[in-house]
Amino acid sequence: MSSAPIGIFDSGFGGLTVMKDIVDELPQYDYLYLGDNARSPYGTRSFETIYHYTLECVKYLFDQNCHLVILACNTASSKALRTIQQKDLPNIDPERRVLGVIRPTAEVIGNYSKTGHVGILGTSGTVNSRSYVMEIKKQFPGLTVHQESCPMWVPLVENQEYDSEGADYFVKQHIDGILSHSKKIDTLLLACTHYPLLIEKIKKFVQDDITILSQGEIVAKSLADYLNRHPEIERKCSQNRTRRFITTDSTEDFDAHANVFWGDKINSEFIHL
Repeated sequence: MSSAPIGIFDSGFGGLTVMKDIVDELPQYDYLYLGDNARSPYGTRSFETIYHYTLECVKYLFDQNCHLVILACNTASSKALRTIQQKDLPNIDPERRVLGVIRPTAEVIGNYSKTGHVGILGTSGTVNSRSYVMEIKKQFPGLTVHQESCPMWVPLVENQEYDSEGADYFVKQHIDGILSHSKKIDTLLLACTHYPLLIEKIKKFVQDDITILSQGEIVAKSLADYLNRHPEIERKCSQNRTRRFITTDSTEDFDAHANVFWGDKINSEFIHL
């Protein structure tokens, strides 16, 4: 079978944490990861800019024969996914698919909460979009959703300070912030692909009875279910167990940082968009 990998897109490195869980769940497929590091971060950019960048990257992955693309970026999922699905895909190729990370999480988060109060920890772009609030309300109308923007968490991770003593201040600041919304919060979602690297720090400032959710495993199981329900898409995804990594910035920088997220050495390729 010719190469038709599953495309995975992120604005930088964080999506590798999602890809890692997807590969663990579905190792038989080929995967092509694209990190738009040259234009990262997306979190503070306008809707129009994020949409333009994301669409450009999706088109590139389509050109690489990807029939299915996963936006493993919360900001892109919240600000660009719906427009791409509804406006662009019908014109580009109605038989291709672009999926995000917000809906799979929204479909299950209510199952973890006993009190009916959940907290969302994300970038400014994700929080301001209110995408999680809207999607969760569709699935669990009775759930109360609280949000907290954590602008320093991504820089901490990307500068490999996530395990430093200095990280404690910024982690505690936002954990205290989200928990101050309500004493009933019993579930926290790490709504950014960088945040799982901070999970040990987060646990230090969270009571034992609060559940902390990372997206990777949820998205991986959702994708497995999606492919099972959509054989017309699944059979277009090649199964040679290959993994390619592409960046729009320095490959040396990407490879040096990416192993923190991927857990193994990476040899990336450069492309100019």
